[in-house]
Amino acid sequence: MRPVTAGALVFGTSAAVLVLEILAARLLAPYVGVTLATYTGIIGTILAAIAFGTWLGGRLADRYDPGGLLGPILVLGGGLSLTIVPIVRLVGGLPIGTGPTAVVILVTLAFFAPAAVLSAVPPTVVKMQLADLRTTGSTVGRISALGTAGAIVGTFATGFVLVATWPTTPIIVGVGVALLLSGVVVEVARRRSRRAGFPGALAAAVVGVAAVGGAGAIGVNAALDPCERESAYFCARVVPNLAGCPDGLTLYLDTVRHSCVHPDDPARLDFGYAQLFAEVATAKAPDGGPLDVVHVGGGGFSLPRWLEVTHPGSVSRVLELDPALVDIAEQQLGLALSDDLTVTTGDARLGLRNEPSASADMVFGDAFGGLSVPWHLTTVEWTEQVERVMRPDGVYVLNVIDYPPFGFARAETATLQSVFEHVAVLAVPGRVAGQSGGNLVLIGSNGPIDAAGIRGANAAAVAAGGVAAELTEGDALDAFVRGADPLTDDFAPVDQLIALGRRP
Repeated sequence: MRPVTAGALVFGTSAAVLVLEILAARLLAPYVGVTLATYTGIIGTILAAIAFGTWLGGRLADRYDPGGLLGPILVLGGGLSLTIVPIVRLVGGLPIGTGPTAVVILVTLAFFAPAAVLSAVPPTVVKMQLADLRTTGSTVGRISALGTAGAIVGTFATGFVLVATWPTTPIIVGVGVALLLSGVVVEVARRRSRRAGFPGALAAAVVGVAAVGGAGAIGVNAALDPCERESAYFCARVVPNLAGCPDGLTLYLDTVRHSCVHPDDPARLDFGYAQLFAEVATAKAPDGGPLDVVHVGGGGFSLPRWLEVTHPGSVSRVLELDPALVDIAEQQLGLALSDDLTVTTGDARLGLRNEPSASADMVFGDAFGGLSVPWHLTTVEWTEQVERVMRPDGVYVLNVIDYPPFGFARAETATLQSVFEHVAVLAVPGRVAGQSGGNLVLIGSNGPIDAAGIRGANAAAVAAGGVAAELTEGDALDAFVRGADPLTDDFAPVDQLIALGRRP
């Protein structure tokens, strides 16, 4: 085989492995969420597959004719790639949980085999190209460099181009088909047939398996795909009339219910944490006067629309990561943007820099990746930027999800205490005491927190069928936080702290 062709195969297969690795996070997100555990499980398992495949490929290349192996390896890798989607859809729908074990199980079943098989290509090509022991170093170095270059191109192409252009499943199927066809071309070029023995027979058998796998991928994906719309960040779907959002529209992002929206009645808030946000806002402007609010996270835009109708004249500036969510909200959830309700898309950490100082009465923090607030939106440095944007008596209201012993919630409360003069936690009765886990609403301000106003707003909400809550402040809050350190840009292990929680 000519060196250019051999190098191209190593480049392409190495790129394919990285494409699959990056897409694994998107494919697994609807089942296990997107957390540090997800990425850790994916990276570790794929690295194990690469190590195993490289070792096995070298052993086979020493035992069999490497030229005869190359085509079958490519065809087998392509065929296995076509089985990734149906495996994830089928196994992901089983009750295997969402923790690290579930991540490793899913990645191993779906991605280990194709990554391992494709990683057998470089040692096979090295064996084919070693014609002179005096050039061993340069040959191995060239093949290794081409493999690394392919991995780099696969990484950049996937992260910057592919996921923003096509859904995950067509990309994976396209990679599988391309690999399969390249293997067939290699076999044809070697004028092999089914009579050629082990390698040719394997290629023929895998072509049949790949065809069945490809059809299965399309069929299973159509039947089990949990995504109504897949963006570069989320698997999103809108489901009507679910429990907890009766007569409304529930927005799911990956595994988490993000919003309950009533397009014809935006003053209605069904989710408990959203009601608590509203009660803090009511205490801030008890006469229903307008508020200038920066929203970190848009989701279904239920809170900006609640402000529109309950505090006429309010201005909401929403920082939303995903442009696709804005489209979904406009097309399916009845969102109407205006001069008083605007959206800036992109990372909120960057977007907040452009917000004028002392311009907001309130900042609502409701951004999530899975069950956790993105770590860079939890730190002292971030909170100082929030403080900069708020007026002197402004109020920061932050939604977090955690479970006893509340490692993250306690650390985040300590973070707010390091920036604001006054901090409180609003949650359902008994939650701060460790009787249950779930949402906690953290409140920070440099002006006194209107505890009486918040309790009064909650009492009125309970009388109207809302969620009862208790406000924790002062010595009780200090006892809750005791022993927790503030989160910083240098150290914010948000996912790990949440993982310590005892979930029901």
